[in-house]
Formats: sequence, C-alpha cells, structure tokens
Amino acid sequence: MYKNIVFDLGGVVVDFAPHDFLLDRFYDETVESKVFDITFGSVEWRQLDAGELDREAGNAAMLQKAAEAGCAFEVQSVLDDWYRMLKTRRRTVDVMKRLKKMGFSLYYLSNIPWDVYEEMQQRDFWPLFEGGVASCEAGTNKPDPRIFQLLIERYNLVCGETIFVDDNKLNTTAAYDLGITGIHYKGGASFLRALNACGIPIKEHLLW
Repeated sequence: MYKNIVFDLGGVVVDFAPHDFLLDRFYDETVESKVFDITFGSVEWRQLDAGELDREAGNAAMLQKAAEAGCAFEVQSVLDDWYRMLKTRRRTVDVMKRLKKMGFSLYYLSNIPWDVYEEMQQRDFWPLFEGGVASCEAGTNKPDPRIFQLLIERYNLVCGETIFVDDNKLNTTAAYDLGITGIHYKGGASFLRALNACGIPIKEHLLW
C-alpha cells in the first residue's frame, strides 16, 4: 500500500522545457543547440544543480564559453531571462492537493540550483510537501542513487510504499532499482492513468 509520493519539481510541478524555450526564442535549431550545450546542457549547469557553483560563478563560466563560441549575446539573454520559464503547473498542484486530502505524504526530489530552490520555497504549493531533498544541498544530482538514499533515510521512507514522479526516464529507472515505484511523467492525463494503475483513483473531472 502506497503512503508516500515524491515529486520532481522542474517538468512536473513547474514548467521546465529548455529546448522549447530556446527554440521559441531563436527560431533556429542550430543556435538552439549551441546555446543549450553552453547553458542547460553544460557541465556548469550540472555543477549549479549539485551546489558546486553559485549563480555568479556558473554564469561567468558559461559566458566565457559563449564568448569563445561567438554567441555571448544569445547566452547572456538566456541567463537573464530563463527564470520566466518556471511557471507553476496548476493542474499538477490540484492533483497534489487531492493526494494530500487522501492522506498521502508528499515530498520533493529535484535537481535544482540554490537560487531557484530558494525561490521555489516561496511558491504557494510548497506547504503541501512534508519535506524533500534538493540536489544543491545533497551535493549530487539524480540519477545518483545517493540522493535517493538521502531522501529515504531523512524521512524513514519505505521504498515499497513510495512512488516517485519525474519527467526523466533515467531518474524513474534509478528509483525503480531501489524498489521505489517510478512514474515517468509525460503529462497530466497520463499521470492520472499511472496513479490509477497504482490503485490511486483520481477522477480528472473532479479536479478541473
């Protein structure tokens, strides 16, 4: 019987689709690919997520690479503006509220830099969580099993009683390897179907 549901943040609770964001901005797949590799897909971004770099140092390193690649203007504009991508997904929050009313304990497990983590804690959905683990405080990112173990140990979670929801298949696979049921998030409707398959019936028409 499931008791705990763990949510990824970006791509599940808030919007985070960097490829779409960049394509909408530049209308050019070549530019999108180059800027993505320097920003969201970079070593520096993973270091930001792991708390190994602060925002100032991370941005400086990415801008240095951008200058060498001849796209400093484009990268600067993205670094100045990417936060606006992080809009709360109200439908996911509605599901979370329903799950909370049903008696489930909700947690977060997210790859997230310190500055974004601090901002997320000001969102209206934050009190729904019993707690969680952010990669920036853990010093490592999903799908590293150590970050899952930290969550499990911190809150005394039983893996067989826990569901993990993430939009990255690698992360749900890592959870599965530890005995946690993983739901690969692909959208609201498929998420509800997956919950129903886990014996957690939520009727869409009662939510929206």
